[in-house]
Amino acid sequence: MNAHLRRIVSSSVGLVPVRVRGGVAKGARWTLFPWTSYWRGTHEPEAQRAIEGLGNGDIIGWSCWDLGAHFGLYSIALSLRVGPTGQVAAFEPNPASFARLERHRRMNRITWLKTYQAAASDSAGEAELLTYGELDSTSTHLRYDGETRNSSNAPIAIRTLRLDDLVASGELRAPNFIKIDVEGHGHKALEGMKEAVAKSRPTLIVAIHSPPEADGVLGILKGLGYRWTAITAPASDNLALVGGDYLFSP
Repeated sequence: MNAHLRRIVSSSVGLVPVRVRGGVAKGARWTLFPWTSYWRGTHEPEAQRAIEGLGNGDIIGWSCWDLGAHFGLYSIALSLRVGPTGQVAAFEPNPASFARLERHRRMNRITWLKTYQAAASDSAGEAELLTYGELDSTSTHLRYDGETRNSSNAPIAIRTLRLDDLVASGELRAPNFIKIDVEGHGHKALEGMKEAVAKSRPTLIVAIHSPPEADGVLGILKGLGYRWTAITAPASDNLALVGGDYLFSP
């Protein structure tokens, strides 16, 4: 993001309210800058169509989890679709993105959307989010295997949660649908919710970013009898080679 746009985004202009013009969150209240593709309805059209098709278009009352929620496009969309009898949980560890997610939740007056400034993982505790000094980027991430922590990646402390713990405590309902887009950490997030997935058999959309993530995700979901189809990548048995977004069905 260039310096001029950064100043616009950080000003009140970026918070001017707009309506989402199209896509899965059409009609929702939103903010003007940045990521105008969210309210224009042009962001990730294939993934949006896949979510629109959940439950043959009827997911009223469902429980949905959004891991890597960013500004909350899918969290808000799912919340509007499940309605007050449903429940949506959004997880976003980046403090700048979480603040905008919370703003969008309040703008749409959605009380059945639970937001967590935390990363879903295989253990509950603390971790570091590597930002490379760009909190307004979508590529901030937990440390990859072999990635060295140093001042250039500007790490910040974040909270991690095991989602099986939240289900066991009654804080969250077991999921009917899960979206995972967590920049290479999806296999660890899945490890921390394996009991809930095995029991409730939700549909999942998973964004694959790296070979270790692909191997881990497949190792868990294939073991639970899931099948998958590519949403934004060539069909292949080897997700590690192609990456992209995938729909997993029980």
